[in-house]
Amino acid sequence: MRSSEPARRFRMKGEKGTMATVTLNVVRGDAESGASLEKYEVPFRDGMSLLDAIFWIREHVDPSFSVRYSCRSANACKECSAFVDGKPGYLCSIRAVPGSEVKIEPLTGRPWIKDLATALE
Repeated sequence: MRSSEPARRFRMKGEKGTMATVTLNVVRGDAESGASLEKYEVPFRDGMSLLDAIFWIREHVDPSFSVRYSCRSANACKECSAFVDGKPGYLCSIRAVPGSEVKIEPLTGRPWIKDLATALE
């Protein structure tokens, strides 16, 4: 796996210091092109889930980022499952922690479609 260029830091308008961020190290790619480890620093918001952080990446950095989801924050659909720091979990229910760094990988045992999206079985 290769790492992308250094993650960027973000500041709020008028803010002198750097705002709190959460760092996501995400396995990206697909079975055909292979995997790479991409690093993103996302501005932290109170109550933010890891799925919310991924939506921020899609909206502000890379709209091609693929992740499977349906309910967004209710943990009802069970579609946003991934490995977080080596343990399976639901991205919508795992809260981001300011200043933390997490590794997110697609589930194994299912066909890999792209980025964090795997086939439903």
